[in-house]
Amino acid sequence: MRAHQHGITFIGWLFLLVPIAIVAYAGIRIAPVYLNYMKVSRSLDALREELKGEDANATSINKTLDKHFVIESVQYPSLADISVKRDGHAWIIDATYDDQAPLFANISLLVAFHKAVQIGNTGD
Repeated sequence: MRAHQHGITFIGWLFLLVPIAIVAYAGIRIAPVYLNYMKVSRSLDALREELKGEDANATSINKTLDKHFVIESVQYPSLADISVKRDGHAWIIDATYDDQAPLFANISLLVAFHKAVQIGNTGD
């Protein structure tokens, strides 16, 4: 009489571990992109706190944001990619950008980010 074999075969392990390895590798490749977004987000929040009580203008906003980008070592997006718009008595600083992380050969992961902060009140 033949004994029943228990356990998983080598091919079974491959089918199980290869997708897990690909997802883990993608997470490792995309982590720096999200860390960079956290730096941008932290810089915009610091800008809002720093200019909260002041009468801000576009020049002071750009100078302060540039200072925070230098402190946080933000390379992308550049200051030119950040939108600074007037909305009534308030300023809206909008960082909407796409970033990508290479995965395998010609396959990349594309991530879209959006962060906006408001300085001042929009009411007249």
